[in-house]
Amino acid sequence: MNIYGITQAALERYFADIGENPFKAGLIYDGIYKKGIEDFAEFGFADRVTARLKADLEFEFPEVVETLDSEDSAKLLLRLKDGEYAETVLMRQKFGNVLCVSTQVGCNMGCVFCQSGRMKKRRSLLAGEIVGQVMAVRRELGADIGGVSVMGIGEPFDNFEEVRNFCGIVSADKGLAVGRRHITVSTCGIVPRIYEYAELPSSYNLAISLHAPNDELRSRIMPINKAYPLKEVLTAAEYFSERTGRRVTLEYVMLGGVNDLPEHAKQLARLIGSRSFYVNIIPYNPTDNGFRKSSNEEIELFRGVLRKNGIVATRRREFGTGLKAACGQLRADYERDGL
Repeated sequence: MNIYGITQAALERYFADIGENPFKAGLIYDGIYKKGIEDFAEFGFADRVTARLKADLEFEFPEVVETLDSEDSAKLLLRLKDGEYAETVLMRQKFGNVLCVSTQVGCNMGCVFCQSGRMKKRRSLLAGEIVGQVMAVRRELGADIGGVSVMGIGEPFDNFEEVRNFCGIVSADKGLAVGRRHITVSTCGIVPRIYEYAELPSSYNLAISLHAPNDELRSRIMPINKAYPLKEVLTAAEYFSERTGRRVTLEYVMLGGVNDLPEHAKQLARLIGSRSFYVNIIPYNPTDNGFRKSSNEEIELFRGVLRKNGIVATRRREFGTGLKAACGQLRADYERDGL
């Protein structure tokens, strides 16, 4: 079993089950995440404990296949143990480094503008494989991680248990100690899981991939809307906000001539109403799927309409457009070229 996929509570139970002091779990967490230890022999445990740990657990890292780096961002393509690939993107911001992690190999949500949506899901990632993306970036780039966005390839709530465990591992005080308010999980709107997410003992941030202000348009570009229409999604998001006291982010990627007109902004403002949501406007990362990026003028006009109608709207800073930053773009090119 991969040590990076085990929560501290689960590791404490493991030690109790083998007749050892659960306190050792905290020592291991502190050692592997704070000190970078990768060998159980370095902990100074009794030989019987070290032998048992080596028999039951392993330090499993993904292989770094390719690294693209720029001043403001870096993107890593990783090969997993079974030969599948995952991508992760480091965004260097003034307030610290934020890492965007993937949760699945491919994605079954089928959003028509999304590069990773064109690659059907092969499998979900284990918590240790998601944590492995963080560890690989730390090892490869020497970067400290101050925040985590669970927004890479895959639908996180289609892999709920492993994502939940991942969040617990990276936020553990003796682990990577990323603040819970600096961990954001994004979903395209799997309503039952939003309610389940709201009930977690530890709360993290929630982002909804909205991308359209009405059901007709959203169903055209996001098939998930046929199962969970906007009213249900936003009602669930509002419950999350009330239950946790956290403001919900509505992600809105700007697709030129599709969802970026002033009338769309007015519809979005009416849809949000007085709810405690804010809109994060995302300039589109162009790929070869037929959509174009909205112009700066179109984006600013859209944001201005939202603000005029009392909606808080920010524009996401663009990172690494030249680094094939669209989710799945690096992996798709790598596999297409037969590398």
